[in-house]
This record gives sequence, structure tokens and C-alpha cells, in this order.
Amino acid sequence: MNPPANTSASSPARPARGRVWPWLATSALVLVLDQWTKWLIQQNLPINASLPVTGFFNLVHYENPGAAFSFLAAADGWQRWLFTGLALAASALIVWLLFRHRGRTLFSLALALILGGALGNVVDRLVWGHVTDFLDFYITVGGRSWHWPAFNVADSSITVGAMLLLADEWLRSRAARHATLPR
Repeated sequence: MNPPANTSASSPARPARGRVWPWLATSALVLVLDQWTKWLIQQNLPINASLPVTGFFNLVHYENPGAAFSFLAAADGWQRWLFTGLALAASALIVWLLFRHRGRTLFSLALALILGGALGNVVDRLVWGHVTDFLDFYITVGGRSWHWPAFNVADSSITVGAMLLLADEWLRSRAARHATLPR
């Protein structure tokens, strides 16, 4: 006698299946765009130079041996390996999460952006020992300017990815809340 057919109603829930390569390709695109823009700055703008673009934005060429907001930039060099190791560990976790949750579009896009940005800064740390920052936004009030710390495409990608992760969680929790409401 044949066993009963496995129907979707009786089978256990499985994660949505999807392809992971579009997310890895997105990460690769971010990595290439990040490295290309940093190369353009390195080739065309001297270190510590500033090129005004608008009344609130400059292109600059800074070398940051630290992390975000130049955290630990003045350390003796060990921070290069710490931040590289952390980024590589986070990247491995992200790749694992991408394979596990590749059917979740917003979540996977967020992770892909974070992965591409993390790897962009890892390349800088491994090749140059610092991260090249070049986007300088500021506000001027009463003749005095306040600048946001300079950043790059990788940093932007990580930030957008983090915001998308928050949006994904908010949407999922909202959907779960609505699913449990009595009708």
C-alpha cells in the first residue's frame, strides 16, 4: 500500500524558497560602486582636501583608520584588525541569514545592502589600512557650520540596510498583530 500523498495542508511549514543570487549580486553591486567611488576620490582629490558642491555638501578626501564617527581612529593600528574581523564575522552571519530567509524580500534586500557595505569597508581596511570617506554634509547657521562626519557609499548602504531591517520588523509585527485580532 502506498503512503498518503504529502499535501500542503498536512505538511509542516517550510521557509519560503527563493533564489539567493539576486541578493548576493546586490551586495556585489554595492561593493563595486563603493570601491569605484572611493577610487575616483583617491585619484582626483588630495587627502584632506574639500571640494564645495552645494551650500550644504562637499566632496572631501579623508582617510579614517577607525570606525563610524572616527571611533578609535587614534589607536595604534590594532583597530584595523578588530573592525575587519567583526565585519567578516557579521558578513558570514548575513550570508547564512540570506540563505535561510531568501524568500523574505525586504529582509533580504536589507541584509544584502549591509553585506555589500560591510565588505566595501573591509576591502579598504585590508588594502589601505583605513577607510576612505568622501561625502560631507553640513548646515551653516549664523556663519557657523556644523558638519556630519564624512562617510562613503558603503556607510550609506549599511545605514539604508539597517533602516530597511527596522521597516521589515515593523511590518512583520504589524501583520502578526492584525492576524491575531478577533474578527
